[in-house]
Amino acid sequence: MNDDQEKLLNLSLGGGDDDDDQRKRKRRRKDLKNPNEGCEGKIFKLLQMREQMLKTDKSRSKAFEDGNGLQLIHLLLVTASGVNENDVVSALDNLTELYRGVSLNGDSVQRVVSYFADGLAAKLLTRKSPFFDMIMKEPTMEEEFSSFMDLYRVSPFYQFAHFTANQAIIESFENDEDKNNRALHVIDFDINHGFQWPSLMQSLSEKATGGNKVSLRITGFGRSLEEIQETENRLMSFSKSFRNLSFDFQGFLLSQSSKFANLKRKKNETVAVNLVFNLNSLDNFSKISETLKVVHSISPSIVVTVEQEGSRSPKSFLSRFMESLHYFAAMFDSLDDCLPLESSERLSIEKNHLGKEIKSMLNYENDERFDHSPKYEKLESWKARMENHGFEGIRLSSKCVIQAKLLLKMRTHYCPLQFDGDSGGGGGFKVFERDDGKAISLGWQNRYLLSASAWQCL
Repeated sequence: MNDDQEKLLNLSLGGGDDDDDQRKRKRRRKDLKNPNEGCEGKIFKLLQMREQMLKTDKSRSKAFEDGNGLQLIHLLLVTASGVNENDVVSALDNLTELYRGVSLNGDSVQRVVSYFADGLAAKLLTRKSPFFDMIMKEPTMEEEFSSFMDLYRVSPFYQFAHFTANQAIIESFENDEDKNNRALHVIDFDINHGFQWPSLMQSLSEKATGGNKVSLRITGFGRSLEEIQETENRLMSFSKSFRNLSFDFQGFLLSQSSKFANLKRKKNETVAVNLVFNLNSLDNFSKISETLKVVHSISPSIVVTVEQEGSRSPKSFLSRFMESLHYFAAMFDSLDDCLPLESSERLSIEKNHLGKEIKSMLNYENDERFDHSPKYEKLESWKARMENHGFEGIRLSSKCVIQAKLLLKMRTHYCPLQFDGDSGGGGGFKVFERDDGKAISLGWQNRYLLSASAWQCL
């Protein structure tokens, strides 16, 4: 994304405050009991243009290769304002024009705008429309899993999160070696197929000498029995590669009301609590508080957190829209650094992973599937919440930073380590040291994507 497009993104969407927006919407709802009534022709035209947009043949992508990013972003912002104010006629026309100007095989601006257009179209039509579910159609479990694996493989996004958290856990384990009987217990509040843990197993096995085995016990919480069973099978199988590692796994459903009662620690073991991409997924802030109180009661040696950066949970739709647009524009732009334009993996990631997140972020009020929006906040907000629950930050070691830099050196557009206040210049992925070394962030150009930090109980 170039400087002109970034400047346009920084423009304010509306001149009024949230109260003015609420009054405008109420007046429009009063005037239009059925806002889509009489607009069937425009809706049909919109859907026709969307169908054309979904075509990914090369002849269509070539028609857009020169790009028209500034106009698309401007039109998208105007459309968002129209949708927010329930200006149905104008919004339908603008959405049709957006679909006409984007391609799933276009540049990063066209691609990200296409999914935001879908989110706005669904929000405008509302759940009462027979076309809502078509636009909001979710990927199958297999498609979602495949897109996650593709992103994990080609981008440093998830690898940065897992490797940084694991390095902090390893160092905590080493600090306790005189009292932990070479035993580590990881409590993972969102096991997410267990992809984080093979690298930890390998690191622990390398520290075992002679007949002194290292014991690793993982307690993991998953969303389904199938996920838990597959995770256990995968990790147990992988652990057999290491003769000097004793491994045990115990899984629980996140939905189990008594799950926290099972969080028991053994005497003389290092306990690490893993909150990677977990806190933001909880339904509300009271559940976040409840989780942190439980974690504190366990008195772990270390708590590791990794969360996406942003302020995408404000009540104002336009504020949430702008923050989401900033964030996902960076994510789509970064994929161009990882995969060629014609890549089927890129299309899968954008459609079934990032695109799904964009549409749900804009529509969780309209759909019971998305009643609870993820709580995306900036590092400073998470820091205040952790400190208010009795935790203090731990300075991350130089090994964590060096490891993150080495990970990025495998990427084409690698840029050196950046510090707060140092813009650095240039493009590509960057590592930022923040909060006096108590957190590090992965960024794209100068936009933070996610931040990792480590904590201990006061």
